[in-house]
Amino acid sequence: MSDKFAGLTQSQLDAHWMPFTANRQFKKDPRILSAADGCYYTDAQGRQVFDGLSGLWTCGLGHNIPEITEAVSNQLKELDYSPAFQFGHTKSFQFAERITQFMPDGLNRVFFTNSGSEAVETSLKIARAYWRQKGQPSKTRLIGRAKGYHGVNFGGISVGGIGTNRAIFGETLTTDHLRHTLLPENAFSKGMPEKGAELADDLTELIALHDASNIAAVIVEPMAGSCGVLPPPVGYLQRLRDICTDNNILLIFDEVICGFGRMGAKTGSEAFNVTPDIITLAKQITNGALPLGATVFKQEIYDTFMDTDAPEYMLELPHGYTYSAHPVPCAAGLAALDVLEQQQLIPRVARTAVHFEKTIHELKDCPNVVDIRNYGLASGITLHPYPGEPAKRPFEVAMNMWDKGFYVRYGGDTIQLGLPFIVEESQIDSVVSALSESLDECA
Repeated sequence: MSDKFAGLTQSQLDAHWMPFTANRQFKKDPRILSAADGCYYTDAQGRQVFDGLSGLWTCGLGHNIPEITEAVSNQLKELDYSPAFQFGHTKSFQFAERITQFMPDGLNRVFFTNSGSEAVETSLKIARAYWRQKGQPSKTRLIGRAKGYHGVNFGGISVGGIGTNRAIFGETLTTDHLRHTLLPENAFSKGMPEKGAELADDLTELIALHDASNIAAVIVEPMAGSCGVLPPPVGYLQRLRDICTDNNILLIFDEVICGFGRMGAKTGSEAFNVTPDIITLAKQITNGALPLGATVFKQEIYDTFMDTDAPEYMLELPHGYTYSAHPVPCAAGLAALDVLEQQQLIPRVARTAVHFEKTIHELKDCPNVVDIRNYGLASGITLHPYPGEPAKRPFEVAMNMWDKGFYVRYGGDTIQLGLPFIVEESQIDSVVSALSESLDECA
């Protein structure tokens, strides 16, 4: 068997039903990664492959971080697992407090999950439960946004707005969706687009339709990522915040991609200067080393559950996961946040983003490029589709990039970049130059 199969048998390849993967194509021509260090993967053939998506928006610090490796190893030797219910371990409390140092003022209660999908489910469940605790049980309706991505569990795909992630599974929760903010007049915007703040007023129409007494929460990504990197229009998020405040509706920011540096700020909330009631986190929280997610709440939400006449030994919230606040991911997360801060990578992202913005927009005149969007170290490039096959051209470009030694994400009609926080300007130049060549070759 050739090196590209990394010694795997066909039976082994067949046994793994891979997520969000074209399994038939992949298993004919596998792309197997065998090692990683810094900004590069090593594939099964020994090639160095530049990591143009920081893993899966997860590894901004780069790969093979000694501090994280040491923390994980030491934790496994000390305490490999601690029961998540009714007992605790020191690192979960230390880590929760550490996370709050990165959050907007007032968001200081952390509930641990195992992924971004679970963090979203937690936010939606607690939002509905919160209103019941407040004596307003009719506030159950949830509102998302078209092109939004909030994970793959039933709550997440219900408020999510990517049709292909929903259609195959049939009926979901009853939800409403705001219009997306991808407007033709904003094509090739650099940073936040100027037009589109008025789209937030969709929420006032839904309030008029359903009445605020029936709406629990609105959930949006500050910068939508998985649909192709959509920075918010100037004033849009603040308008959503104002409408939610005026109508007693919780505002949830899904910061699974935005949190911990990607935007050149601690959070998307900080970058765009808007504070929600709830934030969901994952990915960069452990630098991708181990699965972990978190949902962060303003204190008033937490206090509402604690304000009960029930005996102290009774549960305030019947919700959680076997692996909530697992000690090993908590150790990894503490180390990751230390590296993020000690190496001053968030301000470095803000500085590097200036060069990235200038360079990525040099692709404007390449064949089939119809839009480029960017913020921080994230960018989406929309490509003109083949008739009836909008996903084909991005796939071709991404495979061409892979052959050249660059990993980028393709999805829908876009190519997406999420560069490591440690990227050098010369590496930005290299990946953009390779993209230019690939776009020419796939024209």
